Amino acid sequence: MEDDDLIPLSALQHYLYCPRQCALIHVERLWAENRHTAEGRLLHERADQCQIEQRHDVRTVTAMPLLHLELGVAGVADVVEFRATDDGERAYPVEYKRGRPKGHRADEVQLCAQALCLEAMLGKPLAEGALF
Repeated sequence: MEDDDLIPLSALQHYLYCPRQCALIHVERLWAENRHTAEGRLLHERADQCQIEQRHDVRTVTAMPLLHLELGVAGVADVVEFRATDDGERAYPVEYKRGRPKGHRADEVQLCAQALCLEAMLGKPLAEGALF
């Protein structure tokens, strides 16, 4: 599968929120920033820089590339926490979103797709993740 054939994880969220918006962003490559998207971009600045940080029993990876070839999706997780357990590390994806929780499930679908990618990449099931 070529990289161009992979569906961006963010496109899942965009499509469920608004199919037209998804097509404008991911097919036509059109983007118009407004106050809300600018605020979101500023809030994401730290998460968008690839870093690894260790605090106590939690290793935090920001801007972690994700891939699930069988599903044909790829993207970047804002944050993945790897928490120490008796069975080794457990991955915990964290997706940053601006504003209040929304009335639709688009953000949750994006987070679940990230979890599916992590499960495929790590060969371990994930019990949970978080929207922040």
